[in-house]
Amino acid sequence: MNDAKYIGLDVHQATITVAVRDSAGKLVIEAILETKAETILQFLRGVRGSLHVTFEEGTWAAWLHDLLKPHVTRVVVCDPRKNALLKVGNKNDRIDARKLSELLYLNKLSPVYHGEQGIRTLRELARSYLTITRDLTRVMSRLKAIYRGWAIPCAGQQVYAPHYRGEWLAKISEAGVRRRAELYYLQFDTLAALRQGVRRELLAESRKHPATRLLRQIPSIGPIRAALLIALIQTPNRFRTKRQLWAYGGLALRTYTSGEYRFVSGELKRSKKVLAVRGLNLNHNHDLKNLFKGAATRAAATAGPFQNFYQACVARGMKPHLARLTLARKIAAITLLVWKKGERFDAEHLKQQAA
Repeated sequence: MNDAKYIGLDVHQATITVAVRDSAGKLVIEAILETKAETILQFLRGVRGSLHVTFEEGTWAAWLHDLLKPHVTRVVVCDPRKNALLKVGNKNDRIDARKLSELLYLNKLSPVYHGEQGIRTLRELARSYLTITRDLTRVMSRLKAIYRGWAIPCAGQQVYAPHYRGEWLAKISEAGVRRRAELYYLQFDTLAALRQGVRRELLAESRKHPATRLLRQIPSIGPIRAALLIALIQTPNRFRTKRQLWAYGGLALRTYTSGEYRFVSGELKRSKKVLAVRGLNLNHNHDLKNLFKGAATRAAATAGPFQNFYQACVARGMKPHLARLTLARKIAAITLLVWKKGERFDAEHLKQQAA
C-alpha cells in the first residue's frame, strides 16, 4: 500500500500554512503553524507515511531545507518564477499551500538546488564578497557622478586614490556638494577595507577544497574566480551536460519555431524553416554569468589558447561580442569537464568535440 503524503508549505514570517495530500491526491489535512522549528517538526511527527515536502525558494528556504531534510523522505525547494498555477485565480495562503501540494503530487515543480553542506562557509563568504563588491561599485559610480555633474572630467582611477583626494575635492566649489563627496569617500574607504578582509577569508577558505587547484589550471580562472565558481556551482554533478550549465549561467540560446512538420503527398516531413534565435535565456544566475563573461573578456585579451580560439572565431567573420560569448560558453564547458573528471586542463579541450 502506498502511504506517501505530499505536503505543501506556504511559508511566511509568523505562520506557515500547510496542505497535505495522500497517495491518491486527495486533500486530507490542512493546518496553520507557527514559524518555529519545534512546531513544524511536531506536526510532521503526527503525519504517517513517507513524507514529500515542498515550499518556495525565499528568505527561509535554506533554514527550512536543513531543518526538514533529516525528518522527511524528500524536500523540494521550488522556483516561484516557474509556478504558473499559483498566479491563476484567487490567491491566499490556503490556496497557495493547496496548489503547492497538488503540483508536488503531479511532479510538476522545478526544484532549486540545495545540496552541498560542506561548502556553506565558502558560499556565505562568496555572497558577502559579491555584495560588498556591488556596494563598492555603486559608491564609485556616485562619486564620479558628482564630478560629472559639475563638469569636472574624472576618467580613470585617480579620483579614488587617497593621495589625490584633496586635489579632487578642491575642484568642487560648492561646499554642500563637496561635503557629500567627502561622505562618499568615507563610505568608499570603509567598503574597500571590508572587501579586502572578506577577500582574504574567501581565498583562505577556498584553499580547503581540492577543486580549487583543478580550476586554477584553466587560463583566465584566477583564485577569486575559482573560489566563486565552487561557491556558486557547489558540485559539477548537478549538471548532466554542458548545456544545463549554460542555461544556469545565462549562456543558453533561446530558440523559437512553430509549424515544424507538414504532410507532402501523404507523407509526414519536417519543414525547412530556419530556427529563430531569441537571445540568451533570462532566468539564470547573474553572478555566474558575470564570472564567465569576465573570464572570456580577460582570456580574449591575454596571450594563450583561449585568445587563439577567440581570434579564430573573429577571423571566420564572427562579430567580436559573439566571439566572446562563444568563448565564455567554451570556458564554462571546459570548467565542467575538468571539475567532473578531475583531470588537468589541456588545449585539446578547445576542439569542437571536446568539453
